[in-house]
Amino acid sequence: MSSFSSSAPSPTPSEREAPRSPPPPAPPLVGALIESLSFRSCGFGRAAASAFEKEDLRARAAFPRRLRAAVHAAMRARDPAAGSFALEDRDGDGSCHPWFDAAAHDSAPESPLVAFVNPRSGGRLGPVLKTRLQELIGEDQVFDLTIVKPSDFVEYALACLEQLAESGDHSARFVRDNLRVMVAGGDGTVGWVLGCLGELYVQNRGPVPPVAVIPLGTGNDLSRSFGWGASFSFSWKASAKRSLYKAIFGSVSCLDSWHVVVSVPENGEEEKEELDLPHSLRRLGQCTFYDDGTAKGELPETVSCFDGVFYNYFSIGMDAQVAYGFHQLRDEKPFLASGPLSNKLIYAGYTCKQGWFFTQCISDPELRGLRNIICLSIKRMDSSEWESISVPSSVRAIVALNLHNYASGRNPWGNLKPEYLEKRGFVEAHSDDGLLEIFGLKQGWHASLVMVELISAKHIAQAAAIRIEIKGGQWRDAFMQMDGEPWKQPLSSEYSTFVDIKKVPYPSLIINGGDR
Repeated sequence: MSSFSSSAPSPTPSEREAPRSPPPPAPPLVGALIESLSFRSCGFGRAAASAFEKEDLRARAAFPRRLRAAVHAAMRARDPAAGSFALEDRDGDGSCHPWFDAAAHDSAPESPLVAFVNPRSGGRLGPVLKTRLQELIGEDQVFDLTIVKPSDFVEYALACLEQLAESGDHSARFVRDNLRVMVAGGDGTVGWVLGCLGELYVQNRGPVPPVAVIPLGTGNDLSRSFGWGASFSFSWKASAKRSLYKAIFGSVSCLDSWHVVVSVPENGEEEKEELDLPHSLRRLGQCTFYDDGTAKGELPETVSCFDGVFYNYFSIGMDAQVAYGFHQLRDEKPFLASGPLSNKLIYAGYTCKQGWFFTQCISDPELRGLRNIICLSIKRMDSSEWESISVPSSVRAIVALNLHNYASGRNPWGNLKPEYLEKRGFVEAHSDDGLLEIFGLKQGWHASLVMVELISAKHIAQAAAIRIEIKGGQWRDAFMQMDGEPWKQPLSSEYSTFVDIKKVPYPSLIINGGDR
């Protein structure tokens, strides 16, 4: 665990005395700008202005030192009560723990902030960003996701603050109630953190902190959708500072979240292969599958289940197979993934290698269409009845999309005209409308034209809930992905596998990056 960093020193008694006629306070960013300009006008230049902005950020975002020590102690011990010493030492006298600075400023910051960094994202430049963020807001509030899981932060660190608050610690209460979270990584990383924070709703432990984004992934579609951009500029030293200010002052929007449950037959071929799930999914163990009349294939008595939450898209088929191959290659040869551009070039090459483009030259593409193994059922808005939906015979990938952005900022659903929407029974798509847009991709050439937005994808349906049945006996496995995190799902030769998707009853909270 990282060492504890120093807080800004407390003002002297004379500095704390307020003037008799104080001028009206300037807005925080305006005040910072005025101060930085005054530094430059006095000849101190950019270095002094930058140092002031760094201190301003830390003053706004850094926890009192005793609270930082408390949350780290709680996570180390995996026990929220391990940070209880902070309550005894809140006067800052250092009597309980002599390593505390007796002059440490104990008042709660205006905008408490923690950051999670995925060092494997950003062409392996995540560690560089982690160091920069630690310089700006302190080592103790920047977490490496390969060391600290966001679920542990929720279970132990936030619970520690809650226990301190319940014991009368007003600073802990303010930090817990006003906390914001910065996530540096790709869409899958952001979804991982959002999912862990969403557990606070389930446990009735509100409020839930909103999330800001530093885009380090390849596609960064969730980041694009909320104004955080397509990529992060490592060449611009002030980029991290600017992102932190946006995280502190940005407004908050709601985002639909979608719960996925995959039910796998226990007595099928899937037991012969260890299933490597992405971190956004968790195993639920054995459960009973309840058929409400939609199943077409054979059903086992018991199934093994795993579940997760996605925010942008879920897909099954050829696009997920290509993504899976790309991730495998990147893990085996990380030196190839030196940045977003090289990632996209590798991705394009792997797309061709998989036959996404050339299958139709050697055989009928419909022979590999998802229609051969999949039955699709949906529930429409304000309906409790399942409706069977026909899958076009040439479709080789089905995508359920929540946002406008997909595959690095493309909009495959398209901006549909009102007449077409009315004709198909669709409504205009939004990220918080309680609906998923379901579309199909036929093969690589069709997908390419969709990605450059010359045509729209094959519109299939809009749905408030989705059930996908993958019939056993024809394919050995199916490829799936959620928010860019793919996996290979072994299939039973005898029984069907089911994927159920429904809306999570509470919203996810995203900070808007385009406000400033």
